[in-house]
Amino acid sequence: MAVRHLGEFVVIVYLTLVTSGSSYAEQLPNVVFILADDYGFNDVGYHGRSQGSAILTPNLDRLAGEGVKLENYYVQPICSPTRSQLMSGRYQIHTGLQHGVIRHAQPNCLPVDEVTLPQKLKENGYTTNMVGKWHIGFYLDACTPTERGFDSFFGFLIGAEDHYTRMLSCEAYNANDGSTKTLSGHDLHANKTPVFDYEGQYSTHLFTNKTVDVIERHDKTKPLFIYLAYQAVHAPLQVPDSYMDPYKNIADKTRRTYAGMVSCMDEGIGNVTQALKDAGLYDNTIIIFSTDNGGHIDRGGNNWPLRGSKGSMWEGGIHGVGFVHSPLLPDAVKGTVNHELMHVSDWLPTIVAGIAGGALNGTKPLDGYNVWSSISGTASSPRTELLHNIDPKKKRPENEKFDTSMRAALRVGDWKIKTGADYDVTVFNEWMPPPESGLDTIYPTEKPNQKVWLFNITADPLEQTDLAEKYPGVVDELVHKLEEYYKGSVPMRYPDEDLEADPALHGGSWGPWK
Repeated sequence: MAVRHLGEFVVIVYLTLVTSGSSYAEQLPNVVFILADDYGFNDVGYHGRSQGSAILTPNLDRLAGEGVKLENYYVQPICSPTRSQLMSGRYQIHTGLQHGVIRHAQPNCLPVDEVTLPQKLKENGYTTNMVGKWHIGFYLDACTPTERGFDSFFGFLIGAEDHYTRMLSCEAYNANDGSTKTLSGHDLHANKTPVFDYEGQYSTHLFTNKTVDVIERHDKTKPLFIYLAYQAVHAPLQVPDSYMDPYKNIADKTRRTYAGMVSCMDEGIGNVTQALKDAGLYDNTIIIFSTDNGGHIDRGGNNWPLRGSKGSMWEGGIHGVGFVHSPLLPDAVKGTVNHELMHVSDWLPTIVAGIAGGALNGTKPLDGYNVWSSISGTASSPRTELLHNIDPKKKRPENEKFDTSMRAALRVGDWKIKTGADYDVTVFNEWMPPPESGLDTIYPTEKPNQKVWLFNITADPLEQTDLAEKYPGVVDELVHKLEEYYKGSVPMRYPDEDLEADPALHGGSWGPWK
């Protein structure tokens, strides 16, 4: 018998049936991790209602309101890096995924020698199930979900599929002659098998229904882990018309469609929660919700009043929507707001060690921390520092000295330093209100060729006052820290696309080709 603490909640773990009839599986908490795609900071009701947003999210509002809202929680600015850190607990500078998303035809993935979250949970007796979007590589069979620790997988290997047809096209570059070729194929898999039986079903409905099936069929002699990675609310912007009806007053069609997609996702999360209750699993389940990055403000999403968009290391790109909901939470923290520093890489140690009581041995050195005591209100977060990223793609110095022309950002205590540029696109830098608010976009005034910004992010979460010139000593200290991180990074892996990935060579479906 072992004793495990979930905050004030004490779990007595029995390795065999005890006289009361309780089993090991009934005592270990189930975990349902829900990841939204391109979901903006201002697009959840409990943020947006006071900031001019018309989007309605009653289920997310209720779950967050009864749980713990994580209001100092960070993700990565784009999806593959966030997903890789969720699965591995390691910064992307340590996995070679420092630059960009993993493209459709790239022979690249989260390195196969990285130990993943579901692999560690399986060691502790969990059944592990994934529904939704993978997007951390599939060129090798060994890169795919059921080879990375999931007992079952239903969903997309890539991202940005048509929500009804699952078709996905891309322009692949031929490094040999400089030409490009359009590659097009179907992307929906059940475990390793391409499936074509769901044409016309909207992806959010489909993924919700498959998750409900997993819940209903679960063998209750084992604890359950579900990773539900919605394609919503990522482009292409598509949704059944009925979900746009509440938003007829939003004149901007892009925003109106996006709002409908949010409502459909919110409904799905409500249905998953109800399925847990109907199956008798809810009382012993921890639900975690997160976005993968900030909203894409050119494609309906909104991060107001934060600065910037998906793809940037301004707060609008990386300050994530997140919360934890569970009857297992101590009563003292239910309905509270948590301002402790947390990051998506923290989920692996938090779920494995903090929730499931498992060991963390066998992984490579983790960048994430077990923050369960912080979430449950019994301790401060052990995280005081957070490397947002160092992306050397545009400039890789010959020596190991950090160059401030590289895109990077680092948080240490109250300070945030940002270097480099965000693709030189204005939309990544500005403060954009939701179109339905009637407020005006605010454009930054910055020095030409500026490479370094410094903010007291606690006092100035909107990044309005650059303090780099006022505190050069702080800048020097943080640049030195970036240099140390840079020296400890692994070479970036961003290979040329491979035309052998063409679905036309593989029965019309995207899938492993090496």
